[in-house]
Amino acid sequence: MMSEKYVVGVDFGTLSGRALVVRVSDGAELGTAVHEYPHAVVEDRLPGGGPALPPDWALQVPEDYREVLRTAVPAAVTAAGIDPADVVGIATDFTACTMVPTLADGTPLCELPGFADRPHAYVKLWKHHAAQPQADRINRLAAERDEAWRPRYGGLISSEWQFAKALQLFEEDRDLYDRMAHWVEAADWIVWQLCGEYVRSETLAGYKGIRQDGAYPSPEFLSALAPGFDGFVAEKLTGRFAKLGERAGGLSESAAEWTGLPAGIAVAVGNIDAHVTAPAAQAVAAGQLVAIMGTSTCHVMSADELRPVPGICGVVDGGVVTGRWGYEAGQSGVGDIFAWFVNNAVPRAYAEEAEAAGESLHELLTRRASEQEVGEHGLVALDWHSGNRSVLVDHELSGLIMGLTLATRPEDVYRALLEATAFGTRVIVEAFRDGGVPVEEFVVAGGLARNALLMQIYADVTRLPLSVLDSAQGPALGSAIHAAVAAGAYPDVPVAAKAMGKVRRAVYQPDDERAAAYDALFAQYLALHDHFGRQPAAMRGLRAIRRAAVARRASRQGDGA
Repeated sequence: MMSEKYVVGVDFGTLSGRALVVRVSDGAELGTAVHEYPHAVVEDRLPGGGPALPPDWALQVPEDYREVLRTAVPAAVTAAGIDPADVVGIATDFTACTMVPTLADGTPLCELPGFADRPHAYVKLWKHHAAQPQADRINRLAAERDEAWRPRYGGLISSEWQFAKALQLFEEDRDLYDRMAHWVEAADWIVWQLCGEYVRSETLAGYKGIRQDGAYPSPEFLSALAPGFDGFVAEKLTGRFAKLGERAGGLSESAAEWTGLPAGIAVAVGNIDAHVTAPAAQAVAAGQLVAIMGTSTCHVMSADELRPVPGICGVVDGGVVTGRWGYEAGQSGVGDIFAWFVNNAVPRAYAEEAEAAGESLHELLTRRASEQEVGEHGLVALDWHSGNRSVLVDHELSGLIMGLTLATRPEDVYRALLEATAFGTRVIVEAFRDGGVPVEEFVVAGGLARNALLMQIYADVTRLPLSVLDSAQGPALGSAIHAAVAAGAYPDVPVAAKAMGKVRRAVYQPDDERAAAYDALFAQYLALHDHFGRQPAAMRGLRAIRRAAVARRASRQGDGA
């Protein structure tokens, strides 16, 4: 009798990396471990100190990612109680678009002598939104030239993506740009660290790198953006491409030492954390919209046909699974918004009540909010505290709460914020439907699925049955599924997902009465959405005023005033 075989999935999130050991035969999760990034998100100052970073910057330190491989992977294997020799593959997923500027051998520029004080030498995390001016210029020029790739991205590209961030680097630190050999998605960089080969994911390039039908934007387009930028693709985006589920290479000797796994086992092609979750939830068929809900939300789904959907993040052939078109949309802030409110706007008396009841503040506010009728608080909010990813694609937008009175309580605002994120999702669902991509089932993954009130609100607002991923480790499980395919244990991702994925179907059903009440609130949300989102002068003006004030303060501090 042959012994059981195992795979390891590693999920690189915004603040930590998680490793998960999974049995190949049935997807049983046997052991897990987490490593918190020591540097977390670098938003104020570089690790070595120095002046304050400008607003909207979000950087990370690549050594934190290597430490996940050195600590979390062996710890997960130990927790699983298995023989490492029985592990046949490893796969990873990453936040996107997270970019690493490197030398030809993959060394991040921030690790070079004399570069530790250069902000552009560090990893630009997905939520680095300081390249919005560059994204605006890319979008304007693409519209003027009627670039063929625009419909694949809903007409607009994001400041989070490869080209906007690269153009910011080119314009703000040309010397560092010239020193850079590769502009690398972190998902590809970590695979490079594991197998010693630079193998690029077609999916990542398609969604975040404006690569469609094998081609990038032309040198002429890039030169029109900025003189000298025309060589960006040919000079900085070289590398072999591979498809999802394929083997990128074998685990190198050095990576085998880090992880404690056998050298030579399959290393799968890199993937996006949200996309890899769809197979974990057995949601790879057409019409299944998967929302991976955490600090932000990414919506992914597959369809049999290519349709232009305004405001989506992208559509890529084989973007989720081979043989179907993969669509992506998203919301830049969800859990982050709830955390912002709890951390900054809740009275001490509430904290004392929560502590006495043995609850978190989130639990207390959720309990109080759940006692309300729909619309009882008299509020409607816009969920743009981190900008809008879909369908407006504008990270200069900001949050808004309308209807505040002297009688408004914290639980009222909290519920309005929960509802605002559901309304934002409904805008996305309706955009898909209006674009000819039907949505028939709503599947939720991520930590926010534990909030029953939030889940019921989403079901009522979208009028869709809501299924839930039956695993607390969705992305890591999805990566493990890809590792099994790369190792040859299954012929493709859908077959592996059927055997290894986990989902509870239709856990939440929409209630007709509440849904009707939410229709009225959604109409108010949509009016605000279109007024402030499609005529963004007020919100953008406030951003400009803030940046100018921050610059004045920094100048005075620099002058010793």
